[in-house]
Amino acid sequence: MSVNNSIFKTDNEVKSPRAAYGETLVELGIQNKDIVVLDADLSCSTQTCMFAKKFPERFFNSGIAEQDMMTTAAGLAIAGKIPFVSTFAMFATARCLDQIRNSICYPNLNVKIVATHGGITVGEDGASHQALEDVSFMRSIPGMTVIIPSDYNEVKEAVRYAANIDGPVYIRVSRTNLKTVFDENTYKFNPKRAVKITEGGDVTVVTNGETLIEAIGAAKMLEADGIRAEILHIPQIKPFCAADDLIESVKKTNRVVTIENHSIIGGVGSSVCEVLSEKYPAPVLRIGTNDVFGQSGEQRVLMEHYGLTQEKLYEKIKAFLKK
Repeated sequence: MSVNNSIFKTDNEVKSPRAAYGETLVELGIQNKDIVVLDADLSCSTQTCMFAKKFPERFFNSGIAEQDMMTTAAGLAIAGKIPFVSTFAMFATARCLDQIRNSICYPNLNVKIVATHGGITVGEDGASHQALEDVSFMRSIPGMTVIIPSDYNEVKEAVRYAANIDGPVYIRVSRTNLKTVFDENTYKFNPKRAVKITEGGDVTVVTNGETLIEAIGAAKMLEADGIRAEILHIPQIKPFCAADDLIESVKKTNRVVTIENHSIIGGVGSSVCEVLSEKYPAPVLRIGTNDVFGQSGEQRVLMEHYGLTQEKLYEKIKAFLKK
């Protein structure tokens, strides 16, 4: 496959995106005394414990009181602090939607919500903990920026970016340890552009988060069959600033597949369809969870069950292209 090797890693080392978040919080805390961190009794899981150890006076554990945590963060933002707020994606969004909408986004406060454990890869904790709607919730709130990074190095870049812009931000961080895609020395997060992972003329594949590495694997399998997929990684889906890159690709391929560890309603697939329906209509296959809840199971088993492994993606894309 033809790729821009200057920004990609070749060894694909497996690293923890959550650890990247914790490490970056400490880095930011050293640089800026106004950075504060709040967590809802899950700091070892979200890795905010790193910040708590370094700056105990700037770390606040709200306990299992996520709604209170969000309104506390709003108050800290009003006082001039830059709060980073973390818990599992299900609790950060569904449980706190009222507080995020009315106490954070309505007054456009500078609160950064970094949620871990999104999607079905929460695994054995099951449907009650598997946020398959969180991106949809956050995309629907006026003024909210939504970012879904794909590996350890991009998480670091996205958190630094969020710290340096004004206004509410939602970042979804995977629970799963992921193969490293981007080179820490050359990759720079640019919310205004799609990252072209591979060149191709047969189908445009749009993805982000932990499904990026699966899409890359599927593209290699398709290439063996003579099918050249053009993969676009779009980490920021609100504001959706990569419309020009998307349309440029679709003008070549005329067919689109979106892939996400999220419901096909309201996430990456919906974002792409909204842009194309207005500017360049084309057939789209949305791959994600199909208006269902998750279930308990080992991470990889669930990825296969919901059709998100590279093998399942290969089969679905081939079938779509034959229509």
